[in-house]
Amino acid sequence: MPLQVNINKAKELVHDRRRQARSTEFAPYDEIIAKQIPFEAEKAEAARQAIREKYAVMQQEIDDADDVDVIDAKAMELLKTRNPKP
Repeated sequence: MPLQVNINKAKELVHDRRRQARSTEFAPYDEIIAKQIPFEAEKAEAARQAIREKYAVMQQEIDDADDVDVIDAKAMELLKTRNPKP
């Protein structure tokens, strides 16, 4: 009997990982923005916007997935983001 996967639950789990990865990437810029350091805050906000856009694309790809393999590939992509190879 083949393994059955609840695709909606799989999407939810990968979205949680996506949110965690996005928060981790935001962290270095949050302090700069909070301190309102001139010029640095503008650069930090631009970097945060790039991160938002990156994860918005990933969010749409996960939402559009109708195959567990696509969701698994996104999960693996998130793992690589969190643990980049030297």
